[in-house]
Parts: sequence; structure tokens; C-alpha cells
Amino acid sequence: MPNKFLLPVALLSVVLIGFFGWALHQDKQRVYELTLATGNKTGYYYPFGQAIAEVVMQQNPRLRIKVVETEGAEENMRRLEANEAQLAIALNDTAAVPQARVIASLFKEAFHLIVSEQSGIESVSDLKGKHIALRAKGSTSYSSFWLVSKHYGLKPSDFQFTPGSWAETTKLFASGEVDAIFWVVPLGSDLVSDLLQNTPGKLVPIDQAAAMKIKWPYLQADLIPKGTYKGDPAVPDVDLPTVGVEATLLVRKDVDPVIVKEITRILFEYRRNLVATNSLAAMISQPSESGGLALPVHEGAQAYYDREKPDFFAANSDVIGLSFSFVTLFVSWLLQLRARFLHQQKNRADKFNLIILNLIQRSRQAGTFEEIDRLQEELFEIFKQVIVDLDEDRIDADSFHSFTFTWETALKIATDREKALRNLSLVSHDLKADFTDVKKMEK
Repeated sequence: MPNKFLLPVALLSVVLIGFFGWALHQDKQRVYELTLATGNKTGYYYPFGQAIAEVVMQQNPRLRIKVVETEGAEENMRRLEANEAQLAIALNDTAAVPQARVIASLFKEAFHLIVSEQSGIESVSDLKGKHIALRAKGSTSYSSFWLVSKHYGLKPSDFQFTPGSWAETTKLFASGEVDAIFWVVPLGSDLVSDLLQNTPGKLVPIDQAAAMKIKWPYLQADLIPKGTYKGDPAVPDVDLPTVGVEATLLVRKDVDPVIVKEITRILFEYRRNLVATNSLAAMISQPSESGGLALPVHEGAQAYYDREKPDFFAANSDVIGLSFSFVTLFVSWLLQLRARFLHQQKNRADKFNLIILNLIQRSRQAGTFEEIDRLQEELFEIFKQVIVDLDEDRIDADSFHSFTFTWETALKIATDREKALRNLSLVSHDLKADFTDVKKMEK
């Protein structure tokens, strides 16, 4: 009797083993496709999204990210909520949606208020009665401007404003049809640099960021360092106060945590590859409460951030809980000191990164070997200062690694520019020699 059932049971076992083996093989071969909502192709989010998609694909061919152009952060949030996109880039001052979760902080952006020299505008309050060019409605720059104007007590009826694209707003400003232009862009932006160097414009401070943060916690006090957009004469000519926000990579909360953890891993462990494509990637960091984020971190991203955390606390929770009651005040004091110290380190490291980004821009525009030599000397002087700061704990190891990514990129760009100039010089010399030979033959 037992023999009668032995064969069917064996066959069923073989079938089940084969089925589960096939399913496992299929899962390992499966390609996951995600859509990333970014921004306008002429802005910063779209090329940054392309860099992410390219590096993720290189490191894990099973992850395919399709980058789509959008009108800005508000549309990105709508697409995320409607599952038209599984990933999105948005500033942390964008109204959140229930489906959104955070993967990482990407880079900082700053409010830029640029006015014409003839406008007489010296502060935000002076915008009253003036004509202002803004980015298109729905963009981050558009919505951010109304936060600023509201804080300073300005109403839409107090001035004339014209929304438009990068090209349209720039054209209006260059032709003198508007008195001011407001953009939210990364510090060192080529767009701002071109505008300031080719039009009679200047930057105006936005100096009440700390007060604005009380109402809008995601806003941060920031500075546009002296010489960010031109070294000599310096533009701006002093460190200029402004408002800063963070560009954030978001994901739908229902995306598989394994996939999100892998994307997070690639962002941090292959950041050098990202920096080679887009220098802003040097500022990628783990999201923190100091950024004012109102959204939780996705469990997949959190799993990556917690990868090295031991299970000691869970195993000894009773003992730790008892001990904690006796040291709460002391630990709170230490944490406050540590938070202040880390904040100072990060601010100093960010300042070095911004200086390097400015040197990258100057390297690309260098036209002589002397300029290249000066830039390289500046790079090595900055590196020497960072080493000293690292040794004296003015910046931490993570910030140093972030800096080295940017510094190596800047050095490579300067070296490549030097080679290009050298090749151009050789070609010019050969042409001159050929011309001389022809003249001799004619004689």
C-alpha cells in the first residue's frame, strides 16, 4: 500500500522543486522598470536624473530607470501620487503627497534675486511697484518666490510679474523689460553666471532666512560666497545672505524595499561615477531632520543606512532602558554639542565644495596655460587647507570623501583643458609651418 503512493508523491515533489526553481530563476532574470519624474531639460533635475539612471543601469542592469521631462516639482508630486512615476526629484519645500517617501538628499539650491543696476532695488521690499520675471507656474522657483514675497508683506497686486521659461525670463531681463528675476538654482549655476556677466545685473540679499524658517521649517539660512560667479572683480563682492533648500530624491512608498535599497546603495557607493557625469552629485547625503523634511525615509533606503547597526540594543533593551534613565540629561547635553559640531563641519565642507564648483567653471572657460596653472595651484592650496581642517576636526571624514570626489573632478577638468589648449597650440604651429613652406615653394 505505501508503495502505491510513493511514486505520485515523488513526482509531485519533483514538480514542486522544478516549479520553485523556475520561479527563482525568473525572479533573478526579471528586469524592473521605474519612471523618474525630473524637470525641464534646460534645468538641473533632468540631467541629474539622467546621471542617476545611467549609473544605476551600469551597476545593476536589472534596474532600468526611464527619465521623463516635467514642468517641475508640483507635477512630479502629482505623477508620484498617480503612479505615473515611481521616482521623483523635488525640493523639500514642495507640498508632499501621501505616497511619497524619501531616498536621499541630492544637492542644495539657493534663492537668487537678480535685479538690474538701474532698478534701484536694494532689498526684497524694494520690489514693490516693479516688474519681475518668474519661472513658469508649477515650478519650484515660482512657488518659492511667493513664500519670500509673503514673508516681506508683498501682495501680487504690489508689482507686475511675468512667468516663463529660462530662455524667456532671461530675454526679458536682458532687454530691460523687467526689473528683476527670481530663480532657485544650485550655487555656482552657469545660468546665473552667464546672466550676471552679460547683463548689467546684480544679486540682492534675502537676509531673513532664519525668521522664515520659523514658519517654513524646510527653509535654511544660506550664503552665496564672495566670488561665486566671478573672481575678479568678485561677484558678489561680499558673502551674500540668502535662503537655501534641498533637492530630494523621492520614491513611492509601495516600491519594493529591495529595489530601493539597491538604488540607495548605488547612489552612495558609486558616487564617484555620478560626480564624473554631474558634479552636483558630490553633495548627495543621507536625509536628516535638519533639512526640514516632512516625509519619512523609505524602508528600503533606511535599511541601507542602518546596514551596519548592530542588534545589541534590541537584545539588551531592558538594561539599556534602565541605564538610560540615569544618563538622559548628560546624553542630551552631549547630543546638542555633537549636533552643533557636525553642523559646523558640514557647513565648512559645503563651502569648500562650492569653491571647487566655481573653479570647475573657471577651468572650462580658461584660455591660457597661465590660467590653468593658477587654477591648479588654487586646487592644491584648497586641498592642503582641507587636509589641515580634517586633521584639526573642522570637517569630518564623510565630508572629506565628498570633497575629494569634487576635487578630483576639478583637477581632471583642468588637466583636460590644458591638453586641449596644448593640442590647439600644436595645430596652430603646424598650420603656420605649412604656410611658410608654401610661401617658400611659391618663391
